[in-house]
Amino acid sequence: MNRYECTVSVRTLYVEEQSNPDNQHYVFAYTVTIRNTGSVAAQVISRHWVITDADDNVQEVRGLGVVGHQPLLQPGEQFEYTSGTALATAAGSMFGEYFLVAEDGTRFEAPIPQFSLAVPRTLH
Repeated sequence: MNRYECTVSVRTLYVEEQSNPDNQHYVFAYTVTIRNTGSVAAQVISRHWVITDADDNVQEVRGLGVVGHQPLLQPGEQFEYTSGTALATAAGSMFGEYFLVAEDGTRFEAPIPQFSLAVPRTLH
């Protein structure tokens, strides 16, 4: 087991009631679960997201913590939160990383695997 390791998983949802396709405004919610799969307690310090829409417009977001928190995760603990983003296209993707500090001072990253944002196809 790696001493310094967190695993990240993401679920997404298209938020139809906040979107306005006629104005190229598509809102997506995503729920992130960060699980400490290592053997040392670690605190989430900051995040970095790369958000790309279907026209290859890229937006980078960096900031402290996650939704206003810097959770300290003991081995085996997880932290879950929901956030959102808006795109100018009906599809896109996101990926990034969280930056953490272990209780012994070691800094490490937890990659956020790329995931898709897409308006569900509707059949009439």
